[in-house]
Amino acid sequence: MHQPRFSAIYRVRCDPSVIEAKAQAIAIEQSVEMPLSAIDDESILRDIAGTVDSIDELGKNLFEIHIGLSVATVGGDAGQLLNMAFGNTSLHEDVVLHDLVLPDALEESFGGPRCGLPGLRERLGLPVRAFTCSALKPQGLSSDRLADLAERFALGGIDFIKDDHGIADQACARFAERVSAVAAAVRRAVGATGHATRYVPNLSGDLCQMQRQLRIVQDEGLEAVLVSPMLAGVATLRALVRDWPNIIFFAHPTLGGAARISPDLLFGRLFRLFGADAVIFPHFGGRFGYSPDTCRRLARNALAPNPRLRASVPVAAGGMTAERVPEILDFYGTDVMLLLGGSLLQARERLTDVTRAFTGTVARYP
Repeated sequence: MHQPRFSAIYRVRCDPSVIEAKAQAIAIEQSVEMPLSAIDDESILRDIAGTVDSIDELGKNLFEIHIGLSVATVGGDAGQLLNMAFGNTSLHEDVVLHDLVLPDALEESFGGPRCGLPGLRERLGLPVRAFTCSALKPQGLSSDRLADLAERFALGGIDFIKDDHGIADQACARFAERVSAVAAAVRRAVGATGHATRYVPNLSGDLCQMQRQLRIVQDEGLEAVLVSPMLAGVATLRALVRDWPNIIFFAHPTLGGAARISPDLLFGRLFRLFGADAVIFPHFGGRFGYSPDTCRRLARNALAPNPRLRASVPVAAGGMTAERVPEILDFYGTDVMLLLGGSLLQARERLTDVTRAFTGTVARYP
């Protein structure tokens, strides 16, 4: 009886004369990683060795190949899924991991977000409108200065204030000190406005350090944290989601471009699969070169109906300005979070006023 398989879909740029050999090499590299002629166990050849299921020419020496891989090689481990899908093959500069087709049982085993879009809407009491978010930056500021920025953001009625992903457990603003100061500042603002702003500290370090940081987060009565899965490891994200079921996890995309995995797959599907409640990605027209089609596919992947996985909230970021808010909401609809950072911070002493204008625009849409 054949073991269940999943399909890895690659985009390969090469001369047509070598594509069949290239496809077979990927199938072997991503499974048994040795010549098939050296394997004397028929069950390995039958159940574990990768298979080339199809090769399609897309034009201009670009091909799409589908490789069948054994579910048994994944072992329920998020990191191992990435390893089996693209580990050694990621070292070839002419190959991109374009998509994955996973059996229902494998998808269900990872579980996806604990909270996701419906949970965020329920916690914030926002059944319809888009979410708003900003970032504390730059790194190097003291805890008190970061707390001051957070208080002014919160007075402007923003939903989430996250640490910049570059803010870690640094000498200028140690994690425990920073979280305590910012949480207190946000509580003061919430008391003044009545708007339930959430502070989202950035977790950093190894798994043990992150677990200690989460205990501090819990002691401060906070509900959400930021994790960078490509720095910490996707298995670390899964462990945190498993061990802290009441915490909302934002996933940051840093280092995601180094993997040559299609962003709509990595951020839209895999971060969701591994438990991110909200996935941050660069919206087109900002500081990064994503196309409108990529952003649309990414958001659709994060939100796509799936009986086994709650939807993740797509978080459009990366150099957005308040002037673009109507355009962005027309593009995504209201099942989205808008993250404006530097464009608000440059207002300096008018930070609260411009934040209030931003949140007001979102609240009035359409």
